[in-house]
Amino acid sequence: MRILVANVNTTESMTEGIAAAARAVASPGTEIVGITPAFGAESCEGNFESYLAAIAVMDAITRYEGEYDAVIQAGYGEHGREGLQELLDVPVVDITEAAASTAMYLGRSYSVVTTLDRTVPLIEDRLMLGGLHDRCASVRSSGLGVLELESDPERAIEAIVAEAQIAVEQDRAEVVVLGCGGMAELKDRVVERCGVPVVDGVQAAVAVAEGLVNLGLTTSKVRTYAPPRPKRVTGFPSLAR
Repeated sequence: MRILVANVNTTESMTEGIAAAARAVASPGTEIVGITPAFGAESCEGNFESYLAAIAVMDAITRYEGEYDAVIQAGYGEHGREGLQELLDVPVVDITEAAASTAMYLGRSYSVVTTLDRTVPLIEDRLMLGGLHDRCASVRSSGLGVLELESDPERAIEAIVAEAQIAVEQDRAEVVVLGCGGMAELKDRVVERCGVPVVDGVQAAVAVAEGLVNLGLTTSKVRTYAPPRPKRVTGFPSLAR
């Protein structure tokens, strides 16, 4: 089985970290291929960058020339999963939905700890769109930019743990979700400090993707995610007709 794991930003080192976290939980025989978009922002922390990433990820995946069995979109709260589902015949798993749905198996309520406060509304909107918001106790910001997760991991861990503890003690969360693909490499350090289950979306998405492939299931094409209607597409190299 081959799973493409698409970073939503253009930072290669973050793609490598996300892919490493995915490989750590992948089953024997599952190949993880990290994908970095050819264009876009170095980190996604707002609506403009998120919409840009959606186009960039669709471009990167449709340009990939090899065979693959599933795709993971590794951006928490980002746009674009629906477009990928229209374009592809294989399962598409978004880490936002994979993490939240996994957390709901582990406790009555969960909280998300993410990066900057400006990303909180985006995550809340994506959880509501996915029908996953009712059991979300809170979405909390660590106050860190995405790139700071790599440049200052010790500070990142302290900030994430502090918000996770508030989520458990004040918001009554029973599970903590890491709300950024770039947090994947920090998960084990956070688990040591939190005292509750901690779900990383990248790793949860690997389990979901493998399960769907093994069950022989993929996206329904009867209505919402039917393939795009044939028409001329201008200026989008990988889809131009």
